[in-house]
Amino acid sequence: MLGELFQPMHLLLILVIALLLFGPGKLPQIAANMGKSIREFKSALSAPDEVKVAAPQQQAEAQPQAAAQTAAQPAQPAPSAAQAEAPKQEQKSA
Repeated sequence: MLGELFQPMHLLLILVIALLLFGPGKLPQIAANMGKSIREFKSALSAPDEVKVAAPQQQAEAQPQAAAQTAAQPAQPAPSAAQAEAPKQEQKSA
């Protein structure tokens, strides 16, 4: 069934329809962009997956630095319920 689809007359008909739709100036650009996208797709399929994993030593060094940064920052109290509702009331009255 698919073998009948790609007969020369069918391909010629498809080419004529594409020529009428896009015009002679756009067809080379469309073909070039299609070729580029197919090449990029093939290269993406054949490229090995890149997974970056930090070494255990680097992770161990990073954890104390992060803990020191959080300890250096003062703890901010959570806003009370009255403070949280105050902007809402102002927006309703406006």
